[in-house]
Amino acid sequence: MFDTYEYTCVERFLRYVQIDTKSDPQSSTSPSTEKQRNLSKVLVEELIAMGVEDAYVDEFGYVYATIQSNTDKKVPVVCFCSHVDTAPDCSGTNVKPILHKNYDGKDIVLPDDATQVLSVNDCKYLAEHAGDSIITASGATLLGADDKAGVAEIMDFANFLMTHPEVKHGAIRILFTPDEEIGKGTAKLDMSKLAADFGYTLDGGELGTLEDETFSADAAVITVHGVIAHPGYAKNTLVNALKIAGEILAALPKDEFSPETTEKRQGFVHPVRVDGLAEKATIEFIVRDFTRDGLQANAARLRSIAEQVLKQHPKARMEFNVTEQYRNMKEIIEQHPQVVDFAEEAYRRSNVGVRKQSIRGGTDGSRLNFMGLPCPNLFTGMQAIHSKKEWIGVRDMKKAVEVMVNLVQVWAEKS
Repeated sequence: MFDTYEYTCVERFLRYVQIDTKSDPQSSTSPSTEKQRNLSKVLVEELIAMGVEDAYVDEFGYVYATIQSNTDKKVPVVCFCSHVDTAPDCSGTNVKPILHKNYDGKDIVLPDDATQVLSVNDCKYLAEHAGDSIITASGATLLGADDKAGVAEIMDFANFLMTHPEVKHGAIRILFTPDEEIGKGTAKLDMSKLAADFGYTLDGGELGTLEDETFSADAAVITVHGVIAHPGYAKNTLVNALKIAGEILAALPKDEFSPETTEKRQGFVHPVRVDGLAEKATIEFIVRDFTRDGLQANAARLRSIAEQVLKQHPKARMEFNVTEQYRNMKEIIEQHPQVVDFAEEAYRRSNVGVRKQSIRGGTDGSRLNFMGLPCPNLFTGMQAIHSKKEWIGVRDMKKAVEVMVNLVQVWAEKS
């Protein structure tokens, strides 16, 4: 049935990435940027045009929609979720997507910045797409495949089901969230509105990857209180909080304990923001590990490093605060093995090899699992995310649509 289907995910993706939806970690509003609604409104209009009549965007920028069941069987309600925002790490304004048809397998120099080169030596997965089509940005911005690829694929999946009523499935909920990139993707989510039993985020990478484990994550903030004085009369009085903050950063290990020195199942501590004046300075960190014990140990080690620095400045004082961000989804998914088993079956039916792996990060699913929705993460094809070298393969996008169609059929058959 896929041989004659005219996929819409690529055309949708090329349009969606041109809508600036960058989120803002310093904002206190929900969504953090009003421009995220611009894409959400487009998605609602397109869903309604397909015949998904109940699609709407709420006051916080969440899109909810339902594809009604077309079977008499009692099938759990399954949700598919992606986020509309792009990362604040790199510009998402005036994105100019480029479709490289029949990619020749060579390095690609992006036209708006010749220093931005997609190299097959740096990315072996790129070479695997020789002969197929890929999409990049122009070199001046990120592409936005994270996660507009997932959005476009879910929209194409919805289009497929609405135009192929012979495909039997239970009720399907569609959810598009704002602010995932700043850790607030589920902050204003109404689970009673969502009303789903199981879910899948479309926010993964290479074809065939199936992610059922994430980091556990906390945020840590060190606040240094110095002693302020007029700099002309500051001898033996002034204690500069900014300098102490710098000493804390300098005291962090150079060859471990950081994102740039860890891999696989190693956790880390990562400073992400410094702010302040001579009197008071703050350092914001993200703390990551796959286990709760490891997470606590990393935070304790960070605190100990800071305390050692403060001992050299007895007139200064420090506050150390840790807040929970999300926990490893595997703790919940292990209690509901069918949510992964059915996904693996859908991959096989789509002739996609399954590679289960852990995410050195998190998704909306990290929180959704602990909000009552068992929710692993499916591939989209996105690569080099959060950078000007971001790209995605058309082949992978179409396969993601196929997997979702097969997945809802598996749920219907096995219920």
